Amino acid sequence: MPDGTQPDEFEDILTGRRPRRAASAPAGAAGDATPRAGRSRRKFTVDALFSDTRPQAVGVHDLPDAKEIALDRIEPDPNQPRRHFDEGRMEELTASIRSDGVLQPIVVRYDTDLDRYIIVHGERRYRASTRAGRSTIPALVRNVPESRRLIQQLMENIVRDDLNAVDRARALRVLKDQMNDAPWEAVAAEVGIRRSRLFQLLDTGKLPEATQDHIRAGTLSEKQSRSLQGLPPAYQRELAQVIVDRAVPSQVATRLGRALRQSPRLAPTPDEARLHIAELLDLAIGTDDTANTAQVDRLLGSLGAVAAGERQDRADLEEIVTVLGSPRFAPQRVTKSVGDLAQTLARAQRDDIAADPDLRNRLRSLSRIIDTLTGDAAP
Repeated sequence: MPDGTQPDEFEDILTGRRPRRAASAPAGAAGDATPRAGRSRRKFTVDALFSDTRPQAVGVHDLPDAKEIALDRIEPDPNQPRRHFDEGRMEELTASIRSDGVLQPIVVRYDTDLDRYIIVHGERRYRASTRAGRSTIPALVRNVPESRRLIQQLMENIVRDDLNAVDRARALRVLKDQMNDAPWEAVAAEVGIRRSRLFQLLDTGKLPEATQDHIRAGTLSEKQSRSLQGLPPAYQRELAQVIVDRAVPSQVATRLGRALRQSPRLAPTPDEARLHIAELLDLAIGTDDTANTAQVDRLLGSLGAVAAGERQDRADLEEIVTVLGSPRFAPQRVTKSVGDLAQTLARAQRDDIAADPDLRNRLRSLSRIIDTLTGDAAP
């Protein structure tokens, strides 16, 4: 070693620190050196060598169960509640993954018997990734007990409102079996929904299969399907098809279903049921002048028959006012309507009325109905 050079002048390879150079001993004190007190060497671990010390790493930890898994090592769960995947939304998701990749990892569990990863959440992302031509997908590997698996899958879809009502109803029945045939109240509490909401979902499973297919496909909403409950199967099928074909709003469908349930003239054949539904629907959704005129004439005719004491026409009148969504009787409402009519007639001349025979007949019909209701009708 060259003269005047100490071994501690070389930098420590691991720490990058240069140790302090030892002070020269005073003359005559050679061989009398003592260790320096008060300072200890900095401790160093191998883990520190691999730590991320960048600012963006502060407060960030790696997940030990986060993986990038080959798609051919993954399988869907055969007990997954979802049975239908909307084709349009699948195409949108596939295009998004093809462009930007999978933004949210799926959740899987490892099945030792199959030596495969089984999807717990994220089958749509898995299917879209396959369509997009990817070979792997980001995933979180979780050990989910069987008793909790279906509940978690249901909760994911219920919270996201991303599962159709028919598939939800099926999953709720499976869950009830898994809970040892627990009461429905317990099932509702387990998945966090109201008991009334649970029975609304279960009712969809009682509808004809063709109607359930409409719900799965999204062409018939669960709210629209409530109008079918309690009707004969023929009416359920025909009304469902009419709602889909004519895009009947839920509010109108509800009134129509209520009127049909109360109707004493339910038809025995599908063809007659179709005609019955079409007749009431034309009354319910008419918006042009011709349709409004038909509504008024039908209502005046039925009201006149009931006012005249023909009791058999009371059910017909109830059917009409239910379809129209007519409000309940209130004196204030009648007074306002009379006022509106009086203001309009104040601008009319006798010749104006005479020139329109249909209008004259409607006013006469209304006059007779009022006379009957007020007790002023001629004997």
